[in-house]
Amino acid sequence: MATTILRPYMSSYSKQLFPETPFNKRIVVTCAALDFSDTISKRPELSLSVGTHLIPHPNKVEKGGEDAFFVSNYKGGVIAVADGVSGWAEKDVDPARFSRQFITYASTFVEDEEVNYDPRRLIKKAHAATSCIGSATVIVAMLETTGILKIANVGDCGVRIIRKGQLIFSTCPQEHYFDCPYQLSSEDVGQTYLDATVTTVELVNDDTIIMGSDGLFDNIFDSEIVSILAAHLSVSDAAKALADLAHNHSKDLGFDSPHAREARTKGIELPSWKRFLGMKLTGGKLDDITVIVAQVKAL
Repeated sequence: MATTILRPYMSSYSKQLFPETPFNKRIVVTCAALDFSDTISKRPELSLSVGTHLIPHPNKVEKGGEDAFFVSNYKGGVIAVADGVSGWAEKDVDPARFSRQFITYASTFVEDEEVNYDPRRLIKKAHAATSCIGSATVIVAMLETTGILKIANVGDCGVRIIRKGQLIFSTCPQEHYFDCPYQLSSEDVGQTYLDATVTTVELVNDDTIIMGSDGLFDNIFDSEIVSILAAHLSVSDAAKALADLAHNHSKDLGFDSPHAREARTKGIELPSWKRFLGMKLTGGKLDDITVIVAQVKAL
């Protein structure tokens, strides 16, 4: 799998998102003789500070890979990744075109009334508008200023959420079988927005969201993600460090990667003579690697 960045000349950036919406009110009234007090308490609104980094597959550097992503400051903040299915290249179709066009439309429709700030509806509308031949796995997350994060996912792009150094949430990939994920497609055989896994998570100040294509999560363990976040205060630095580590793992034939471990659990093994010599299936997975690190901040 692989995909290309919406802004091919910008490998990383950091941005503080500042939405403007009314705060929630709770009025407490107490009565005493000739006394009346009106107390208003409010919960701080939340937004995202975002850093991104993309490293293309080594063989796709010139065209920028086949991943695409966008970041929006609408309301609490919106982040999304699409990973073009590389198998289309065998049919002389550029896999990047579908993912890029999908992300372009998704970024355009974020504030659309029909979408109603719903990630699954955004997937529906962007998919319907995408006319390129191809397919892609996609994930979209939208933060309400109240702290509710809404996630819709089709395929094997993913999200991790870290709170105070602990993993508190992880999406699950959707697959037909090993290395064949659910995907939005130009063809009728693909999935639709109705197949998306939809999740809501309540976030608090200083929680960190890590979103990425499968090139990230196939090559890096959750424990490594937690360690890198602890070592980098900047979201841009953290995104780059995660992408760099995943890229290095992807080229390491001896690394017992998450992808290699999953392959073995699915019964995919080396030839019997190699297993007789004590060898096992290992190694990273070369792929485009897209990383979005978003930290929740109170306004």
